Amino acid sequence: MSSERPLKELPCLSDNLEGSLCWPQRTNLKRKPSCSGMLDTENTPNELIQQWSHPIKKSLTSAKGKENEENVFVLARRPRKRRESTAGLCWDSLPDELLLSILSHLSLKDLLRTSHVCKRWHRLAFDESLWHSVDLVGKALLDAELGQVLAAGVLRLRCPHTCIGQPSFKSTEKLNVQHMDLSGCTVETSVLEDILSRCIHLQNLSLEGLVLSDSIIHYLSQNPELVRLNLCGCSGFLSESLAEMLKLCTRLEEINVSWCDFKGLHVQAIANHIPSSITQLNISGYRQNLSMEEVKSIVERCPDLTNLDLSDSILVTTDIFPVLQQLNSLKHLALSRCYQIHPASLVDFEKFPNLQTLEVFGLIQDSYLPILSKGLPHIQINTLPFSTIARPSSSVRKDHTLWGMHCWLVYKH
Repeated sequence: MSSERPLKELPCLSDNLEGSLCWPQRTNLKRKPSCSGMLDTENTPNELIQQWSHPIKKSLTSAKGKENEENVFVLARRPRKRRESTAGLCWDSLPDELLLSILSHLSLKDLLRTSHVCKRWHRLAFDESLWHSVDLVGKALLDAELGQVLAAGVLRLRCPHTCIGQPSFKSTEKLNVQHMDLSGCTVETSVLEDILSRCIHLQNLSLEGLVLSDSIIHYLSQNPELVRLNLCGCSGFLSESLAEMLKLCTRLEEINVSWCDFKGLHVQAIANHIPSSITQLNISGYRQNLSMEEVKSIVERCPDLTNLDLSDSILVTTDIFPVLQQLNSLKHLALSRCYQIHPASLVDFEKFPNLQTLEVFGLIQDSYLPILSKGLPHIQINTLPFSTIARPSSSVRKDHTLWGMHCWLVYKH
């Protein structure tokens, strides 16, 4: 007997309808659970797998985690309360005044680095209080940085013997700089015009050794508070521009116009228009362009002179002594290499009771110096070979001073 059972034909659920399908409708019938799943997990050692596998870390969820229980990925964040508990140690919580006090102890390079941290630190890093005085001695090249430094509101800028490119100012606003040393810089005249055209508050300025222009001299006359001006060794401007500047800068006290590329008209412009407020004047180096009449005019216009340098003027003779004796406040006098003055006549300076120093380099020999010093015991002779009139502090000094004023923000190699 065969063990196979015959297939039994199942009647259609809708035999009473002709042409209808024999499959039940899906919307009316519930699907029974498949037994295939039961077969797949029937012999799986679940307990043994759980012992061998690594423990599953529980994800941290926020208060709204129950709504995302079905999601595969859960984003865990630190609770806000924990952050607030340590807010006192966060930089963002510090007030601007405290951050500015901290930033004030940084060097120039470090301060520029902190300006890239965030927008707030960038704003604080360029606060005017930090850029009050800047010393860029040792910086070989200044390009766009110079415009950025000047635009930051710097009042004192010390950058002699520097190669200046294009400052690239972003606005046409006037600068706040009051004291600036650009001595010996390598700079185009047009760039210098752009810088000085924005300056209206200058009090001390040194342009020693630079090629200037009539426009630059005109821009200097727009600074009514100008007190010290160093134009030693300058060139490139007319005598008319110089005369106009001297007329407008009525508060000038110190001016150095020595060894400039001057003609006789320039010297005459100084002698005829120098303001009476001048107390220190260096007009040395003009050999045959400075006459006795012009020296007399200077003495008459500036009766309060305390420091006068007439060195390297071969037209100056001993006849000038009575004229200089009219200067009751004269304390320092330089007549070095004025070869028309005889060494024996120097003893006449005993008639100058207020005179403290006398520079006569090239007029007397070293062997005669002790004899002259004995005849003039109240005067120090040949103690200062180079004039300091209107000149800023030397760049080789390490105290970072500018005309005796300290610069706090210093460039370091």
